[in-house]
Amino acid sequence: MDPVAFNIFGVSIRWYGILISVGMFLATYITMKRSSKFGIHPDRILDFILLIIPAGVIGARLYYVAFNWDYYKGDFFKIINIRAGGLAIHGGLIAGILMAILLCIIWNLKVLTVIDLGMPGVALAQAIGRWGNFFNKEAYGIPTDLPWAIAIEGQYVHPTFLYESLWNFGMFLFLIWFERRKKYEGQILLLYGMLYSFARFFIEGLRTDSLMMGEFRVAQLMSAAVFAVCFLLLAVKRRRHKNNIFR
Repeated sequence: MDPVAFNIFGVSIRWYGILISVGMFLATYITMKRSSKFGIHPDRILDFILLIIPAGVIGARLYYVAFNWDYYKGDFFKIINIRAGGLAIHGGLIAGILMAILLCIIWNLKVLTVIDLGMPGVALAQAIGRWGNFFNKEAYGIPTDLPWAIAIEGQYVHPTFLYESLWNFGMFLFLIWFERRKKYEGQILLLYGMLYSFARFFIEGLRTDSLMMGEFRVAQLMSAAVFAVCFLLLAVKRRRHKNNIFR
């Protein structure tokens, strides 16, 4: 597939950007539709989105550049040229959540309530955005003879973008379903962190383009750390909730 969808006045519009935009749009729409259940006006969601998305893009770029510094150092224009590729989802998530926290403090909103509201949409946007990797022929895995393998440069490989997309869409459905069953604020965030990290750890092990820290894959290190923290906090919260019931 051609990574370029069409051209406007000589500027190529790539499928990657289109799919990320569609994911963000649908995530915003669904979050706005659900916001009143969380006691938040839909217009406030737009205020969040207008600041969180740029923060997330910057964070994703800085994270990627930081772990490829030997390639980017000394060339400012290369650093800011995101059209050449190089965004890391972990950096985007960190920056986006930090911006959400800051805005909640400024606007006097409950941080965990807002983040719980937003996380299903994040999973949906990731599920759609991953298909941009398909058009760019990137984020694929090691060679395999499985029937669903895709052909890249003459060999059949794991479609790791597809694995993550399907998992993220399943997470989106699960988190939406779980909302009415959650016991405390922040539970959706912790479930997202644990579930996404669990899958990303194993999927990353199949990829051929991982960011590296020495001999270790950065995404696996981050996923292991986030999974452990979220799992521990969920276990502690579960015990406290049970104790409250029997008092």
